[in-house]
Amino acid sequence: MGKRYFCDYCERSFQDNMHNRKKHLFGVQHQRAKKAWFDHFRSYADIWKDEQAKKPCRKFLQRGICDFGPSCRFSHMSEAEMYGLQRKMQDERRRSEGWEDPSEARPSVAAWLTTREKRRSGQASKGVQDQQEEERTQGDIPPQIFSIPDLPPSLVPPPPGGWKAEGSAQWG
Repeated sequence: MGKRYFCDYCERSFQDNMHNRKKHLFGVQHQRAKKAWFDHFRSYADIWKDEQAKKPCRKFLQRGICDFGPSCRFSHMSEAEMYGLQRKMQDERRRSEGWEDPSEARPSVAAWLTTREKRRSGQASKGVQDQQEEERTQGDIPPQIFSIPDLPPSLVPPPPGGWKAEGSAQWG
C-alpha cells in the first residue's frame, strides 16, 4: 500500500507521493484549514483591526447566516461583539505592559513554586499524615492551571478529596 501522509490541519490522510502531497498542500480546503488554525493564535488587536476595516455582511445581517462562513470578506460581528473584542484587546495590552489591577493580581508560577518548596521543606518535621492532608488541599494548585482548556489527564489536578482508590486494584 505504501506510505500514507496525514495532514493535521485537514485531519485526512492520503497516499504519500510528490504529486498528491503538492495537490493537497496547494488546495483550497487545506489553505482554509491552515488559516483557521493560525487564526486561533492571533492577538485581539489584529482581529479587531481586520474587523474594523471590513464592511458588515448583508446576508449575515438579514438571514443570520452567510454562505461564505469565516472566509467571507465582510464582517460578521455585531456592535456588541466588536465592543467585547475591544475590551479584550485593552486587557491584553494592559497585561503585556505589566499594568495589572491589584485586585486581580495572581502570583506567577515561579513564585508559586518557590513558596511550595518552602512549605514542603518546612513539612519535613511533620508527620506523614499531616503532609498528605496538606498536599490534598486545593489551595496548593495555582489558579492558572484551571484556565487552561483540554489538559491531558496526567496534568489535571486531583479533586479536593483526592482520587478514590479501589481496594481490589492490582498493579503490574
